Amino acid sequence: MVALRKKPMSFRPSIFALAVVLAVSGCESAAKKAEKKRNEKNRDFSQEPNFQAFLGRLYTAVKSKDQAMLQSMMAPNFGYRWDDPPPGDNVFTYWDVNNIWPEVEKVLTQRFVPFRAEGGDMYMVAPPEMTTNPDYAGYRAGIRLVVGSWKFAYFVPPQPGGHTQ
Repeated sequence: MVALRKKPMSFRPSIFALAVVLAVSGCESAAKKAEKKRNEKNRDFSQEPNFQAFLGRLYTAVKSKDQAMLQSMMAPNFGYRWDDPPPGDNVFTYWDVNNIWPEVEKVLTQRFVPFRAEGGDMYMVAPPEMTTNPDYAGYRAGIRLVVGSWKFAYFVPPQPGGHTQ
């Protein structure tokens, strides 16, 4: 009697099919991750607890003119004027001399909305009109995430020449 030899089962097509499925699902995952990252950069944080807590602490520090607390909440390159400051000037001196503290308080009570600056940086800004009205001529504030922490990035008057951004 002749013994029948079984042909070894080939796994090559199965392995190839599995590799294709994994590659395709990996591409979708990478695409989904990229989309999620894009959406995160345009996300409205205004109602999130961390943003609201930061905003509350910021308002309290401004109301009490707590310069040490404010300094810890400000971005290292905090913007407060469009021109170069004179020697010895700082944000708090500028706000004192120009009586800007009430304006800061007023703007910080406004609703904050997401805004992408010309350079691509994402901010939460107030008042919302500065993002929708090219003729907006008032003070504006910007807050942004810096290495995972909220920072007060700027508080400036209208830009000279009438440009809002």
